[in-house]
Amino acid sequence: MSTQHARQFSRRKFLGGLTLAGTAGLLGLRPRPVAAEPPPETTRLRLSQAIALCQAPGSVAEELLRAEGFTEIQYPSVTELKTKLGTKNLGETFAKGLISGALDLDIYFVSLGIVQIDEGYPVVLLCGVHTGCYELFASARVHSIRELRGKTVAIRGHKSTDHLFLASMVWHR
Repeated sequence: MSTQHARQFSRRKFLGGLTLAGTAGLLGLRPRPVAAEPPPETTRLRLSQAIALCQAPGSVAEELLRAEGFTEIQYPSVTELKTKLGTKNLGETFAKGLISGALDLDIYFVSLGIVQIDEGYPVVLLCGVHTGCYELFASARVHSIRELRGKTVAIRGHKSTDHLFLASMVWHR
């Protein structure tokens, strides 16, 4: 320990601090955790739950959400939502789930969100997901997206996520 450091730290300062801590303990004063932000206005949060790799962050975030103050975290089933909302595909189910209040938050395919906003759905996108987790399978005669011109490609439906992904790949060939 340097002499200058020893001069700054004296027994008198140490005993003063110890006395202050002891007095606080006798008076029953305890340190309280200090939060940077107030707790959320609501403690219930309803999230979508689909079996897809891109939904994994939502599935593992429950502990973090609880630490933020959400005490009632629910995952309504997709089947129940489809029945309740009268929808057929996931994108429409999640959009209508958000609009109706059946869902509070969703990890959402950004292209589908853009199409739905264009159609008048009152959805707010905070950020987009899906930077490319689709894989296109073709025969040995197809070596690039460009070679799909004039070919038939299977998709689940018009404006489905695979349709929008494929359309964006073809457009940006």
